[in-house]
Amino acid sequence: MFEQLALAAGHVLQLGPLLAILIGTVIGYAIGAMPGVGPLLTIALLIPFTYGMDPSTAVVGLIALYVAAEYGGAITAILLNTPGEAAAVATSWDGYPMARKGEAAKALHISMIASGIGALISAVLLIFTAVPLAELAVQFGPSEYFALALLGLTLAVGLGRAGAARGIIAVTLGLLLATVGVDPISGVPRFSPTPGLYDGIPLVAALTGLYALSEALLLAEEARRPAPRPAPFGSLLHFPLSLYRGLMGTILRSSVIGFVVGVIPGAGAVIASLVAYNEAVRTSPEPASFGKGNPHGVAAAEAANNAAVPGALAPLLALGIPGSSTAAVLAGALMIQGIQPGPLLFAKHPEIPYAVFASLIISVPIMVITGLAGARLWARVIEVPKPLLAAGIAVTCLVGAYSTTNDAYPVYVTLAFGLIGWGLRKWGIPLGPLVLAFVLGDMLEINFRRALMVAQGDLSIYLHRPITLVLLALVVVSLGLALARRHRAKAALAD
Repeated sequence: MFEQLALAAGHVLQLGPLLAILIGTVIGYAIGAMPGVGPLLTIALLIPFTYGMDPSTAVVGLIALYVAAEYGGAITAILLNTPGEAAAVATSWDGYPMARKGEAAKALHISMIASGIGALISAVLLIFTAVPLAELAVQFGPSEYFALALLGLTLAVGLGRAGAARGIIAVTLGLLLATVGVDPISGVPRFSPTPGLYDGIPLVAALTGLYALSEALLLAEEARRPAPRPAPFGSLLHFPLSLYRGLMGTILRSSVIGFVVGVIPGAGAVIASLVAYNEAVRTSPEPASFGKGNPHGVAAAEAANNAAVPGALAPLLALGIPGSSTAAVLAGALMIQGIQPGPLLFAKHPEIPYAVFASLIISVPIMVITGLAGARLWARVIEVPKPLLAAGIAVTCLVGAYSTTNDAYPVYVTLAFGLIGWGLRKWGIPLGPLVLAFVLGDMLEINFRRALMVAQGDLSIYLHRPITLVLLALVVVSLGLALARRHRAKAALAD
């Protein structure tokens, strides 16, 4: 294995692959920072340009774009509270408050270093565990997916930071939104007065409206307030080692969480970042500080969502099962080159998976250095006048929504959800639990009903599979810990 990895590294270090990595990284940063676009659409658009390229060079360039785009969403999440990617939503919860306190540079440094460490750790885990973990993930059946979704919803209530009642309201709203569209089992339309809703509410348009457009509306309201000044930069490549020593436990734990969640097909970077953020809150001695500018929140979210990228590649390379929708597009790029992902990939085309492994290791320093080099420029975005900034965000949101399908329908969805998000934020309803419930709603419903169909209505099916039992046990433990924390909080208030 190490001999093949060394040969692949020698190939990746040649001019062509290095140039592909650099170009992919720069495009990924730019795309990741644009709300509503994201790596999936960009990779799909760039695939035609890879026809005449060497397959391994094309793949490493696309993967570099994928990794950089997952980080790029943190730039605007921190500076403007406008996540460029859905996976950067959790980053904004503490990154944006840090920026408002004049710590934009510090938040950007933390996000970049955590992203790099998360991607690097996940790449190493991918090299050593790709096949075993993919085999474990493929054993997931309907009952396992239902239990996983239930665990995610249990964790989601705690993400609200505004009280359990408001967290439950947010989760309920998210589940209701997830029911819009054609029933996945019977094929009957539900809550769909127009054919455009038959496929459900477009996720990208909804998230863009909830977070980005609602932020533009709030910025417009605050137009007369002075914009916060970013903290002064030292050296662009300098960061306080003592700070990262304190954050290292959070980064390491979140990296492992991100990789494991990424391996599970359909879970993805969004769930990875939210679960890692929740764990950071749960294990912190100061959980109340999260949402107010705690660096651990930024580190947890960014380490996890970047670690989920190599994780999603594990089932793709070993079994031909994409771990995410973007990995599915990468599978299409491989098949266009005449290469079939799956168990025979390591035997017939070993240069491809090992080039992927080597490129992930090599591209991380390039990604971090490129990100740090542009930090001073990105921090100046805060100095833009708020009216102009609000207008720019709104236009970017609507253009990004339109570009997803080249149709006006997502634009209407973005506008509607922008107003909904603005109202919810005014009323103190947290958006994080709503988004997670919206994302997990389909997984929860479809797999619950499929499991019951397989068992002919017998609920005991959830007690017959070991993985399901472990996940359900985690649900019980999570609920127990939440109740215990609430009891301790009440006891502290009484004292």
